[in-house]
Amino acid sequence: MPLVSDAQRSTKAARLGYLTPIAQPAREEAFREELRRLGYTEGQNLVIEYRSANGRFEHLPDLAAELVGLKVDVIVTVVTQATLAAKKATGTIPIVMIGVSNPVRSGLVASLSRPGGNVTGTSALTADVVGKQLELLREMLPKGSRVSALWNPANSVFQKQQVEKAKAAAIELGVQLQFVEARTPDELDTAFTEIAKQRADALLILGDPMFSVHTARIAGLVAKHRVPAVAGTREFADAGCLMTYGPNYSEMWRRAATYVDRVLTGTKPADIPVEQPMKFELVINAKIARSLDVKIPRALVMRADQVME
Repeated sequence: MPLVSDAQRSTKAARLGYLTPIAQPAREEAFREELRRLGYTEGQNLVIEYRSANGRFEHLPDLAAELVGLKVDVIVTVVTQATLAAKKATGTIPIVMIGVSNPVRSGLVASLSRPGGNVTGTSALTADVVGKQLELLREMLPKGSRVSALWNPANSVFQKQQVEKAKAAAIELGVQLQFVEARTPDELDTAFTEIAKQRADALLILGDPMFSVHTARIAGLVAKHRVPAVAGTREFADAGCLMTYGPNYSEMWRRAATYVDRVLTGTKPADIPVEQPMKFELVINAKIARSLDVKIPRALVMRADQVME
């Protein structure tokens, strides 16, 4: 990659639209950090028009229309519904998506290798990973047959794909899966009261931007109700959940910055393959396992990328 890109040589600042269902500061900083490494400095050769729906997914179409009206050079979109809103708002402005579960099924791209149209970026394969999370949970708790699943129906497209995969995996594994809703942070306490009533043996936390922002709060409720929980990002294990399995999401945000650079320097989105995560990380919190009297199978210890003590 050249040290000085065509965009850096231009006297005109690149104008970037950023559309997200909810602010995710750590991941957004990873994105900005990579942009800086590539030579883009906000206030000099880069302007970022930031729009967050603050957890209200229904506001995404209006926010996407705002960005299109500003005639930005590129729109960066976080997860499926933001990307769908942006694509509906424009067929010409390049869109770089981040962490979309299944962009082909969602109708965002024609194929991963040849996206076509004006959308490219990174895919999280989140829906496909859910089945593996449930399988790992079953391996950790072989006698556990009742599992609660925390999901956010406000994030309908993204969550629907995960729910379908979770249901299919539950049937295959002989698990009784019970879904519990939480649309906003204010609903988390009620959701965990319902989980306690279900007397679940374990908890599956489906991937969702709102859940990622409130990782510490969810982990606190997990600890309060003493329920073994599995989630998709290692931050949940750091915060006090039993186990996590999934891709590195901060790395997806970093990779998205390289997509922005390629688009700004002249490559068409239609010609840039969608990137899928190459590595999935299994993290087990041994301290939490001991507090819950859960014995970690040796086979899981051997396969884990990290066992936190």
